[in-house]
Amino acid sequence: MSHRFLMAVSLLASAGASAQLPERAVRRDIPMTNAIRRAFAAGTRDSTGRPGRNYAQLRTDYTINAKLDPSTSRIAGHETIVVQNNTADSLSAIVMRLDMNLFIAQNPHAAPWTPAEVTDGFVISRMTVNGAPVNLAPVGRGGGRGGGAPAAPTENRVVGLNTTRATISLVKPIPAKGTATLEIDWSHKVPGGPGANHRMTQRWADTLYQPTQWYPRVAVYDDLRGWDPELYVGPSEFYNNFGKFDVRIDVPAGWIVGGTGVLQNPQDVLTSAARERLTHVLESDDVRTIVGTPEVGAGQATAAGDRLVWHFVADTVNDFAWVTGKKLNWTATRATIPGKSRIPVNMYFLPGDSALYANAGPITRHALEFYSALWFPFQFPQMTLQDGPSAGMEYPMVINSNQGAADHETGHQWWPMTVSNNETWYGWMDEGFNQYMNILSGADSRKIAPVLDRLGQSYGSVSGDEAEPPMMWNANYDGPSRYGFTTYSKTPLMLSMLGGIVGDSAVQRAQSEWGKTWMFKHPSPWDYMFFMNKALNKDLSWFWYYWLFTTESVDGSIQGVSTSGTKTTVTVHQAGQMPSPVVLKVEFAAKGPAIRKLPNAVMADSTTAILTWPADVWFAGSRTFKATLDFGARKIERVVLDPGCRFPDRDPSDNAWPRVAAVEQAAQGPRGVAGACVR
Repeated sequence: MSHRFLMAVSLLASAGASAQLPERAVRRDIPMTNAIRRAFAAGTRDSTGRPGRNYAQLRTDYTINAKLDPSTSRIAGHETIVVQNNTADSLSAIVMRLDMNLFIAQNPHAAPWTPAEVTDGFVISRMTVNGAPVNLAPVGRGGGRGGGAPAAPTENRVVGLNTTRATISLVKPIPAKGTATLEIDWSHKVPGGPGANHRMTQRWADTLYQPTQWYPRVAVYDDLRGWDPELYVGPSEFYNNFGKFDVRIDVPAGWIVGGTGVLQNPQDVLTSAARERLTHVLESDDVRTIVGTPEVGAGQATAAGDRLVWHFVADTVNDFAWVTGKKLNWTATRATIPGKSRIPVNMYFLPGDSALYANAGPITRHALEFYSALWFPFQFPQMTLQDGPSAGMEYPMVINSNQGAADHETGHQWWPMTVSNNETWYGWMDEGFNQYMNILSGADSRKIAPVLDRLGQSYGSVSGDEAEPPMMWNANYDGPSRYGFTTYSKTPLMLSMLGGIVGDSAVQRAQSEWGKTWMFKHPSPWDYMFFMNKALNKDLSWFWYYWLFTTESVDGSIQGVSTSGTKTTVTVHQAGQMPSPVVLKVEFAAKGPAIRKLPNAVMADSTTAILTWPADVWFAGSRTFKATLDFGARKIERVVLDPGCRFPDRDPSDNAWPRVAAVEQAAQGPRGVAGACVR
């Protein structure tokens, strides 16, 4: 039998099979990975999107004593970490996060994140677990590479001390529901110089230090992947345990220190004048000077002495950051948290940067109060803004920001500082949510209604780019050209479309409920998707699939409009793989017979109706839907598809009938990210 004959038979068979297939196969479920299946089976998570009956997580409590030497720009520290293993698993190892090792020359970092300088990273001189020493010597070649099961360790040993992820193998595992105590002596140089992007530079010469990821941390152990497997390479951020931080920071007298937590010993480190000024901060919205430009040095900016130890405590937080400077200004104002109390908002900045902080207090106050009302009350006792090389970064109770990014960085106090997702894998769950809520806050601050129209539609103009990974792709590997879009910009477009389906207020109510449910826990994307389905009382699995797991779009159009008697048929086509509801705006002549009511229509005004058919109309597989309108004899003058411009569309100009109306409106110029929005 010839090859050509076989090909012909194959083509005929394919043609016959395709005649039986739908024009478009619409996927309507949420893909489940092995990790989430295991969590469901173990009862740690479930299809309600809430923590399962067996949900548990580690708690890590830190006691840190650190000393800064400006002459060498080194921080030396001793820390004790109490690890509470609340899970049902016995832990034979402890994984450590050593982010300062990013600054070691041979370690990988993602472009274009460029460290300010090459350093020796963390120099760890001593480590113990439950009092027993940990062998810090490098493992020799061939160790542990033979066949068969690995031998039980005869000593505590650590590998990976020169990387950003080290593993301590334990002679005695931490039992389920048990605890372990680590002690570590360490030091590192604070990197300074012309680094590129956030966190790559952490000091200005030897006069201002902005330490972040500055101490060895215990990694997260969760029910999805066990110990978090990711290296720190720069762009993708963090995934940390909650716990208590008891931190003492030793700096030269005269140097102001601000940071996460509440200062425990103001009587030891502040002047009587500064302490008295602090007592008035909560009295009004005024911005008050606590330490001003003329007050420099020991005995003026701070208490007298040679060196001072600043003591901070923060409970139930997932990180600790701080700032110190030789000549810092310190101002403060207040925010009134709905349903809670007034809290201080502190600002630490160089005198030369005072203009950058002129409006920082009011912007931060508005953000704290607005987001507290939108989602849930701000959970911490104070807020701090810190000057320095990184002017757009967030930590619990701390933002490294001036007024420029104050609203955005304050938003991170909700996610991931309270609702703690895995930022390294799913950055859209904090950066993306934040970008969305910044739109709402910005509008509120200007006392106007937020504009979420056009955002969802705009995705159609970029959908399908080969360089774009799906949002569920590990953000560490998004690549420099698409990390910002996938992690930051795409989520507001997704939530714009969701608002076009269920209403923006419904989206925000459901998001608020989700946040309250996962407060101080570690939700996954599946928890979010399933929770939102329940909270919105709608199976939106198809929606989550296309937005989060693909880069598809809707690409809708009106192909034709015909009228017979009182009935008008609008033929709607979707060229893309993503379905959407069919939403039509119908404009009637100003005069004529009464407009008949239709069950799926809402009158926007006396001559305009909005009709909606659910996305279900596409599930059978057709790409064409014929919408029948029977409003009576009143003349229809114009029909617009997706009048809110919420559904991804490559070419909005074909969304109106008569077509000339769309062309004329498109000629008026772009109205948003994607260009013309036909209304």
